[in-house]
Amino acid sequence: MTKDMTSGSITPLLVKFTIPLVLGNLFQLTYNAADSIIVGKFVGEEALAAVGTSNPLMTLAILFINGMCLGAGILVSTAFGAGDRKLVERQVSTTAIAGAVFSLAFSALCILLANPLLRLLQVPTAILPIAVNYLRIVFAGLIFTFFYNFLAATMRALGDSQSALYFLMISSVLNIGGDLFFVRALGWGSEGCALSTVLSEALCCVLCAVYIQFRVPVLRLGRRWLVFDGSLLRKTVSYGWTSAMQQATVQLGKIAVQAIVNTMGVNAMAAFTASSRIDDFAYIPQQNIGHAMTTLMAQNEGAGKKDRVRQGFFCGLKIEMIYAIAITALCFFGAEPIIRMFADEPEVIALGVRFLRLVSLFYLMPALTNGIQGGFRGVGDLKITLNSSMLNMAGRVAAAALFVLVMKMDIEALPYSYVVGWLLMLAYQAPLMVKYLKGGKL
Repeated sequence: MTKDMTSGSITPLLVKFTIPLVLGNLFQLTYNAADSIIVGKFVGEEALAAVGTSNPLMTLAILFINGMCLGAGILVSTAFGAGDRKLVERQVSTTAIAGAVFSLAFSALCILLANPLLRLLQVPTAILPIAVNYLRIVFAGLIFTFFYNFLAATMRALGDSQSALYFLMISSVLNIGGDLFFVRALGWGSEGCALSTVLSEALCCVLCAVYIQFRVPVLRLGRRWLVFDGSLLRKTVSYGWTSAMQQATVQLGKIAVQAIVNTMGVNAMAAFTASSRIDDFAYIPQQNIGHAMTTLMAQNEGAGKKDRVRQGFFCGLKIEMIYAIAITALCFFGAEPIIRMFADEPEVIALGVRFLRLVSLFYLMPALTNGIQGGFRGVGDLKITLNSSMLNMAGRVAAAALFVLVMKMDIEALPYSYVVGWLLMLAYQAPLMVKYLKGGKL
């Protein structure tokens, strides 16, 4: 099933496309959060801290792969909008082959380096073996992560954001069930959670492939899946690499912040793990709206419909603002019962609530930055999104180091460091976007 987004009312198209993206990520975050909840409740605080401190490295690898798929997806959207089916096919097969080779090599490297990377993050010796085992199991399944993200990104590039959602929903339910089975019934601890995550991603990947074979004719390539177009590789790598680096830069910043948090003690680590999970729930939909803008704008850019490109950008920004206001209210007023789902320790709960309430007051800022980034990606300028993300993370890490290591601030230091990063990002992006709008590039 594909969807041509070069005609029809723009706002309903964006909303309809965005909702499955949001729901898909919420389901994904739900089973990630389930790992933390189940480990925290049935294994203990040390295991929860180990899973939390491993999560940034795991997410870095996943987001790097996802960024490659996102960059290639922009090229697929543009070719699809232009009506060039042969180019779509060659783009898809080339990305699949190159991505599979890269993900296997990356997986092996990550498994080998799991221990030294966690030591670099200043992970306490008491929880280091737990974190290493958890991380290695997840890294072993990166090939499934690539193929699911690749197939899902390709379907989204063709205008179908619903199908991947259904597979992810099934996978999420099975993952939570697997967590309970491996952790509570078999007593495998955090390693059981990691294994459940890998198995659920593998199933999600298989379901996507089967669906494409029967329901998406444009991707029913047969032997053409083995076609490797070297002439497309350079542009694919350029788009994919820039997008991947942008995703990786964000996660590297989070890893650096996690290293700073690790100096604050186990309670602060556990509170940061719990509240960051919820912060992800709030933040990811803002990214999804930006991704929906990118797909709509890229298809219309390929079709040469500049007016619809511009309209798509402004409609997306309005949706971002509405969502940001709603999620701010939810996280601020519901902070305590939300954090209690992750922890029982009173000090951990108190720290988590303070973090979540403060950071929620600033959610309008990432709504703007994500909307603007969606616009730049939609017209093919990924360098600006990379540069702005680098500024964001550099500012965030520097501020966190200053507030925590020098000024000795408590948990509030972390939300304030986020604000510093978002302000730098807006200061860089906003003037360039005004220039694009005035110059007719968007």
